Amino acid sequence: MMASQVVKPDTRNCKRPRELEIFLHFVSNLSTIAVGFLSVMVRWISVLKKYVESTRQKKAIFSKQERLPCIAPLVTTVEETPQIVSACVRGHFPQWLRGYLLRVGPGKFEFGKDKYNHWFDGMALLHQFRMEKGTVTYRSKFLQSDTYKANSVHDRIVISEFGTLAVPDPCKNVFERFLSKFELPAITDNTNVNYVQYKGDYYLSTETNFMNKVDIKTLEKTEKVDWRKFIAVNGATAHPHYDADGTAYNMGNSYGSHGSCYNVIRVPPEKVDLGETIHGAQVICSIASAEGMRPSYYHSFGMTRKYIIFIEQPLKMNLWKVVTSKIRGKSFADGISWEPQYNTRFHVVDKHTGQLLPGMYYSKPFVTFHQINAFEDQGCVVIDLCCQDDGRSLEVYQLQNLRKVGEGLDQVYNSVGRSFPRRFVLPLHVSLNDPEGQNLSPLSYSSASAVKQADGKIWCSYENLHPEGLEDEGGIEFPQINYGQFSGRKYRFFYGCGFRHLVGDSLIKVDVVNKTLTIWREDGFYPSEPVFVPAPGTSEEDGGVILSVVITPKQNENNFLLVLDAKNFEELGRAEVPVQMPYGFHGTFVTI
Repeated sequence: MMASQVVKPDTRNCKRPRELEIFLHFVSNLSTIAVGFLSVMVRWISVLKKYVESTRQKKAIFSKQERLPCIAPLVTTVEETPQIVSACVRGHFPQWLRGYLLRVGPGKFEFGKDKYNHWFDGMALLHQFRMEKGTVTYRSKFLQSDTYKANSVHDRIVISEFGTLAVPDPCKNVFERFLSKFELPAITDNTNVNYVQYKGDYYLSTETNFMNKVDIKTLEKTEKVDWRKFIAVNGATAHPHYDADGTAYNMGNSYGSHGSCYNVIRVPPEKVDLGETIHGAQVICSIASAEGMRPSYYHSFGMTRKYIIFIEQPLKMNLWKVVTSKIRGKSFADGISWEPQYNTRFHVVDKHTGQLLPGMYYSKPFVTFHQINAFEDQGCVVIDLCCQDDGRSLEVYQLQNLRKVGEGLDQVYNSVGRSFPRRFVLPLHVSLNDPEGQNLSPLSYSSASAVKQADGKIWCSYENLHPEGLEDEGGIEFPQINYGQFSGRKYRFFYGCGFRHLVGDSLIKVDVVNKTLTIWREDGFYPSEPVFVPAPGTSEEDGGVILSVVITPKQNENNFLLVLDAKNFEELGRAEVPVQMPYGFHGTFVTI
């Protein structure tokens, strides 16, 4: 059988129809375009791949740390040093520097067999460095709060703190322990966050309704003050602001059947009677929470000469969880959650009239714990903040995390959001006739924008106040300025701690105009919040010194008080103290 043949038609002399010619021409051009497009795409993919790789490398350099040293000794119980100790001064302290550096932070993390869970829970330890004629002395004492005394008497934790729930008395029977879950929890007066001033007196403050008045010379508690006896608030921040005449402003929450409110508080500057504390305090404005029973957590607020700026952020407190925490066997911290489905909102209040301005200012979700400064310019409020894009850092600062070593410590650090300085501009006089979709900020020196939307809201986008080099430093926190001369005014410099570890490991001066950094660092040492002290007789913004308590976990090294020239950030001297100190929070300088 012969194989079948496939006969192909002879088309050499056949003419193609016009439509076929057009189609083939189109296909030919399409294939050429496709080849060109694919060629471009291949090149772009190659470029993109290199960019992604370089970005990953940058992220590894800027955000991740490996082989972090153990800092457990910095968050471990220490002994108080009630007797005055003379420091060994190396270099020199300026002769004009005469006063107390006062600091506070957690210093005791267990009672008996009970241990605290969170860094914020430790008992308040007061520190005092006294400087005079170039000499420095040191002492420290535990705050004799009612909480500290009760825990000491029972040799266990009997009052709950932020991250630790006090367990029922083990001496009670099962039924009594069960019933104790339904008792109202005692509110801690362990005021371990900051020194604040009202009417010339100094108080230790946290974020509950209690403050403790202290004698700054002896570090002894003299009086316990309850905000609720003066105004209808359930607490106040540990970061009030002050007018030049001593008038103090603060913010505190109030809760009720109607929901929750954020309240602006004003405390007069002078006493009518010598025995006064915060007598005369007033709530001058109440701002309703947008989510009712889910108000925002906040740690501070901003103030210009005329306005209070409150930031309602998506770090939420679930009041139901807070109220039922004891029944559920959970701490207060369990009721706080990061909810980035909500945007961040700025509220502006006229601090003289108490009027809430009608502007609705929003930005993408972020969290701020500390404001840097705020001022007015060309019909706008300018507010500078240390911001994080991830609001879950509170839960990271559990003591078990801070005390980890090796890879476990690295993983904890690399999970924490970084804090960077950002500027927002809020135009105050927005009208219905203002165009939508355009930047309403008139400030030529700032790239921050404020764009009106169709619904009347103003969408605010920030300007970074730092160069890229700050990413290498792990961001910045604990910001401080020349407060006495530049709070509420246009300024140029601020100071803070760099965070290449879970606590500050460098001191940084930021020039927000030129966006430059000046850094002080010593490996193995961890500086605290920088405090600016102005030199007498100078009007220069950075004319003065920076004070910072620098501590180390190294057994063979001393902790010390550091003094830097604020202008060039060069070390002038250090006062070494052979005393163990934990890493603390905030403080202040008081001239004597």
